[in-house]
Amino acid sequence: MSESALRRLEPADERPRQSLSDIGDRSGHLGIEIADMAGLVGDLTALGQQQIMQARAAVAAAREMSITNADLAAAMDSARLSAEQTRATLSQSADNVSKTIARTIEKVEALGTGAISLKDSIQSVETTIKRVEQASAAIQEIAQETQLLALNASVEAARAGDAGRGFAIIAATVKRLADQIRPLSINNQRNLKELMQTLGMVLAEADSNAETAQSAIAESSKARATGTVLHTLVETTDRLAGDIEVMVRSVDKNSTCYASLRNEMKGLVTSVKIGEAKLSQAQTRVESILGISEDFILFIAESGIETPDTPIVELCRETAQRIGRMFEQAVTRNEISMADLFDEDYRPVAGSNPQQYMTRFVALTDRLLPEVQEPILAFDPRIAFCAALDRNGFLPTHNLVYSKPQGDDPVWNAANCRNRRIFNDRTGLSAGRSTRPFLLQTYRRDMGGGNLVLMKDVSAPIVVKGRHWGGFRIGFRV
Repeated sequence: MSESALRRLEPADERPRQSLSDIGDRSGHLGIEIADMAGLVGDLTALGQQQIMQARAAVAAAREMSITNADLAAAMDSARLSAEQTRATLSQSADNVSKTIARTIEKVEALGTGAISLKDSIQSVETTIKRVEQASAAIQEIAQETQLLALNASVEAARAGDAGRGFAIIAATVKRLADQIRPLSINNQRNLKELMQTLGMVLAEADSNAETAQSAIAESSKARATGTVLHTLVETTDRLAGDIEVMVRSVDKNSTCYASLRNEMKGLVTSVKIGEAKLSQAQTRVESILGISEDFILFIAESGIETPDTPIVELCRETAQRIGRMFEQAVTRNEISMADLFDEDYRPVAGSNPQQYMTRFVALTDRLLPEVQEPILAFDPRIAFCAALDRNGFLPTHNLVYSKPQGDDPVWNAANCRNRRIFNDRTGLSAGRSTRPFLLQTYRRDMGGGNLVLMKDVSAPIVVKGRHWGGFRIGFRV
């Protein structure tokens, strides 16, 4: 119903006007609910896609686990065979080593005993030689005394004359005997010294051999322990072979479980795919209903029915027309060419995160748009932002509060550095490409941390010299 038709109604009867106002309000609430439902369906669709990826990853993991388990089973079987062979070899080797060690120990002990006995014998010979050496020294001393006595006897015999001649003969004989004994005694003394030196070296070697023998006897006891260890190793290997056999059975059981799990996961993937397809269909239907709701809201507005959103809608349309005129005047004054104003060469800003871009018209929008956009933020407390964007969703100049220089934190940048970015989501592209008098959309805005807020977005086309440049958006809270 048009405004002229409403004026023809009698002033006393306000019920038709109230009914039309209720229609506008209810259509607005309906749009909100549909937008919320569309957002939920979109979340479910995204969740379904994520579940498909996770299920596929689980199937792949199950396949890899099955392959790994098969390799493990082969390795365990090989280990079992090796353990059995090792057990048999060790068992036979342990017996042979034990016998060999036993014989070696007997020989080592006999050798050790002989070396110790030899040392004792040498020490006994050394003692005897010392006694002989003492006796030889005594003989040498007696020979010296005998020579001296024979000399004295010869002197006395000479004094006695004929009476001492017989005694002189005896003295001479004793002297000759002493002379013969003394060299032999000296030579014997010398030989005894050499023998003692030789025996000293032999005794030192015997000491070393005795120590070696003692060590060999001590090591032989360790060798007995080695035989015991070998037998223990055989028993351990036997238990190991038994444990490996149990593990082989467990691995075989795991292989069966993995195969069953893989089949179950494949079924799950199929089910999730079906659900995702249904959700995709539902999302298409909901978006279609959302479009119908937006068309219905446009129809209501064009019918002259006012809603709580009408003032913001009219402000948006007027601002879009004002920006269009400002752009036309800039072209007329040769401040920018039409080609530069419609530049689509979006050049990435190096190091920006999220990615920002530059075009040849950014300098113009930075100069013209703030004085238009900033006052709108104070028009209604529900307004959260307003900005112009081209037909590809590129937003060159945002509100000052959202145009801070980027820092090192991408999350902070995403919330505070929203200028020079491309917003090519459904709401952004629709706002930039719509040529209707206005477009009122309802969507869910991500505020970070999983917090979603329902927002309305009204946009109107910006036209420059008959060409559609983009749209002007006002985002406000429901």
